[in-house]
Amino acid sequence: MLDFNNSYFVILVAGVSFFLYGSSLASSSLQKLMATRITTLLNKISQSQFLSISVGVALTTILQSSGAVTSMLVGLGNARVIRLKQVMGIIIGTAIGSTLTVQLISFDLSSYALPIFSISFIVYFAAKKPLIKNIATVLMGFGLLFIGLKMISISSHYFAKVEFLTELFQTLRDNVFYSFLASMIFCALVQSSAVTIGLAMSLATAGVISVHDAVIWVYGANIGTTATALVAATGSNYIGKQVAWAHFFYKSVSVLIFYPLTSFFLDFLETFNSPASRMVANSHFFFNIASALLFLPFINKGTLLIEKMFPKTAGDEFGAEFLTLDTYQNSSLASSYAQREIMRMADIVSSMIKDSIHLFETEDPGLVQSIKDRDNQVDFLYREIKMFLLDHANKSTTVVHQNIMNTIMFISDLERAADSIDINIRTLATKKHALRLEFSAEGLQEIRLMHSQVVKVASMGINAYDNPEMCELAIQLKRDLAKLEISFRENHISRLNRGLRETINTSSIHLDLLSEYRRIASLLCNHAYATTKSKVSSGNSAPAEDLS
Repeated sequence: MLDFNNSYFVILVAGVSFFLYGSSLASSSLQKLMATRITTLLNKISQSQFLSISVGVALTTILQSSGAVTSMLVGLGNARVIRLKQVMGIIIGTAIGSTLTVQLISFDLSSYALPIFSISFIVYFAAKKPLIKNIATVLMGFGLLFIGLKMISISSHYFAKVEFLTELFQTLRDNVFYSFLASMIFCALVQSSAVTIGLAMSLATAGVISVHDAVIWVYGANIGTTATALVAATGSNYIGKQVAWAHFFYKSVSVLIFYPLTSFFLDFLETFNSPASRMVANSHFFFNIASALLFLPFINKGTLLIEKMFPKTAGDEFGAEFLTLDTYQNSSLASSYAQREIMRMADIVSSMIKDSIHLFETEDPGLVQSIKDRDNQVDFLYREIKMFLLDHANKSTTVVHQNIMNTIMFISDLERAADSIDINIRTLATKKHALRLEFSAEGLQEIRLMHSQVVKVASMGINAYDNPEMCELAIQLKRDLAKLEISFRENHISRLNRGLRETINTSSIHLDLLSEYRRIASLLCNHAYATTKSKVSSGNSAPAEDLS
């Protein structure tokens, strides 16, 4: 029995905190241990629904959260890596996988929690190998999880005797909808069905709520856990929305089917003659198993229904225009297809560079969304072009293979330049508008001049990719830009010394923006340095390294 010299409210809050942190710690460490296997599991998704469900169970076991797995699927759908039909089985599998954690915590392992945590803690600091450290961290997480659950159980027995809370829980018992709504909202807030059901088990064991009430909590938790993916799907494309809402409707329809049968369900659970905590855990287990068996034959029909509810829109039509893995006949044709698609990708990056300055001039949500959408397009083309080139590289000679590797490096630089705009520059603009800051007149003029020079360097760098003779000119423009940035930094420091208020307020944003613009120019000229170095090396002399 744990003894705490604190109020029971503090014990409850600490217990929930330990439970959540322990779950998060175990989850993140399991992800590190299984990182490559997660990718392998996703790559093995096929038409086999059994395999898809197995992948869903495995991923939820690894990530310790069905909501986290579904959110990951939403992200993959937004990046067009997967389609809804491919992952419907995984969605069902995540529901089954979520029951494993609940089954584990239904056993009273609190007496082992502190020894597990202590030994794992010592191993973590004594170990040198990352593998052993990650395993120790997983065990530490489970130790904290069981400690937290025990603290919740201890506080629950106390709160069961508090008159105000007794009346509150009596109200929840009298109105099933309130119990259902409370558990659903709580699960959505803590983003963990295991925590919600674990709390229900503790309350049922303490006699605060009945097993019937706890089963209602299980229903609410199963719908509440879909909130994570629904939030992740906000602003995503049609595939991301399809995945998130498929998860929601699957859980909601399952609850609608089970709710009228709750009394029969409870009679079935009582046949196991288990304690209250085990009955609650078993209700979660059998609910999800039965739902999976019920919906498995209707996966294809369910997929078609969701696709009709969230169809592809005009904005979702973007895709590769010139690439398919089976259209090229030889190296020249394959290279031609790739070059045309690369130029599409480069044009999108160029448009993002040109529009980036407008992010600081006006607070335009439409422009912000446009930047995000174009970055997603660049990410999509990067992946498609790379897949196309790698597929061709495996069938090519060594020389062609090296050329393909150089091309992949160039599109990687394009993709990183787009990320710099979407992530870093957009964040700087958002910060400027949120704080209602304005650049000084001189500072704004210099930023605009820096931007115009970056546009020129980017254009020259991209054109030099197709025309190696322009590489030296691109490098020279990039060096001039580096000198210009140094000059602008000195001017900025001079204005700081003069105490200009606008300069002081925007200093970090101003300097970071100059750095980002210079970084973008460098990325788009990387290939030019490689080409020039190759030419010089073939002439038996080595170029001095350009540090600008």
